Amino acid sequence: MADRQIIVRWMCTCMIILMAWVCPGPENVSAAEKLTVKVSIANMRSGPGTGYDVLWQVEKYHPFIVVEKKGSWVKIKDFEGDLAWIHDSLLTSVEGVITHKTNCNVRSEPSTDSRILFTVEKGVPFRVIKRQGDWIHIEHADGEKGWIYHTLVW
Repeated sequence: MADRQIIVRWMCTCMIILMAWVCPGPENVSAAEKLTVKVSIANMRSGPGTGYDVLWQVEKYHPFIVVEKKGSWVKIKDFEGDLAWIHDSLLTSVEGVITHKTNCNVRSEPSTDSRILFTVEKGVPFRVIKRQGDWIHIEHADGEKGWIYHTLVW
């Protein structure tokens, strides 16, 4: 009986090791595809087609996570977790971010000691120009540029 318990434990241990090796952990799962709006205003729809209701509209550089694709339509999730459909011709792989805090300072240099160029509310999208440490050099669709701290954006 003792030999049987040892064998069963050994087999369970082997199965656990095998499952850990075969099944990917979070660090092995590829990041979700992110896309950004490339036109000045885009309609977000309730379904994959122009016959579906427009739920809301978004500005250029608004970033999304891809949830599903159906033909030339893409189901997306935004920074607030809302779901909608958008035509793939309105999207690009250019990196975008969006403010998810209120009163976000955009600065002249990547430092809290630098001059504040402007302040933005929650939900303002930007194109990422480059990253430097914890700072992101951004550009708004109207051409305004500056640096924002990474925790202020999604």
